Amino acid sequence: MIKVIPAVVTRKCRSHEIFLGDTMSRTFALLMLSLVMSSRLWADYDPLLTTDVKTEQVDLGVKDAKRSREIPIRVYLPVDKKAAPVVLFSHGLGGNREGSAFLGKHWASRGYVAVFLQHPGSDDSVWKDLPVAQRMAALKKAAGLKEFLLRVQDVPVVLDQLEVWNKDTTHALAGRFDLNHVGMSGHSFGAVTTQAVSGQVAPLGKGFTDSRIKAAVIMSPSGPANGNTKQAFGSVTIPWMLLTGTKDSNPINGADAKTRLIVFPDLSPGSKYQLVLDNAEHSAFTERALPGETERRNPNHHRAMLAVTTAFWDAYLREDEEARQWLDSDAVRSVLEKDDQWQKK
Repeated sequence: MIKVIPAVVTRKCRSHEIFLGDTMSRTFALLMLSLVMSSRLWADYDPLLTTDVKTEQVDLGVKDAKRSREIPIRVYLPVDKKAAPVVLFSHGLGGNREGSAFLGKHWASRGYVAVFLQHPGSDDSVWKDLPVAQRMAALKKAAGLKEFLLRVQDVPVVLDQLEVWNKDTTHALAGRFDLNHVGMSGHSFGAVTTQAVSGQVAPLGKGFTDSRIKAAVIMSPSGPANGNTKQAFGSVTIPWMLLTGTKDSNPINGADAKTRLIVFPDLSPGSKYQLVLDNAEHSAFTERALPGETERRNPNHHRAMLAVTTAFWDAYLREDEEARQWLDSDAVRSVLEKDDQWQKK
């Protein structure tokens, strides 16, 4: 509390009291009051706090008649039946809609509808029925331009279908989606997908950005396949959060921990964040280690991911000032370990 009196300004702060001299102006006193009040905004904010009530989960298919393609989705729903902000998630190469469930469940428990896409042609159908010796070649083939183009078209198709279901009073999910507040996220190949639909500039053509996406979380980011990072990322206008690890490498495309870091420096400033988790490997964003990974999994990695991504969605999909203050202050370090690296601009 700040108390203004004619000669002295006194600020009481927990166990001590600070006296400011006669030359203190009223303007400065009001500034101090503002700082104290703003610090209190995030003092009680906890992005890991959830209710004990279980979230709902439903599996559906989205049909794209134009491409003769069906996109499986898994939807995690909050208990509250009113319209909620929507967060999409795109899995990595060889994954499916069931992966990274810890993210979907937590986001839903925090009041978001989490929609996990499965991309046919770059999902687990690529490898699961093949002999082990043939799997790597099949995965590398599925990581090419053809599947990338299918993926980036899956995202607007799913958003279009959510709009249809939202208005269909006979559908079980009618009225459940707040499509004015949509976030996009993904891991690995899903990160490449997320980058493309949320602001990355393509070297040729009009690109794939969907204006309905208001914020993006990118796990294991990648530089552009062609062109330079400044051209690709310098004009990203919406909030982005990048997450990677100091051992985040991928034998499929040759990306390693160093190349994951080339995106953030060339992002336009303003509501941009990056977390580098110490000793986190590529599979840290999933539930299981990948073949060849040897680092012992750190349970705090998932805790940190849940905290920073939830605060990010709260800040930029819900416009929650407490969450934004938490992200922009030292409070975020409370969920990180000593050697984790946190940046913002």
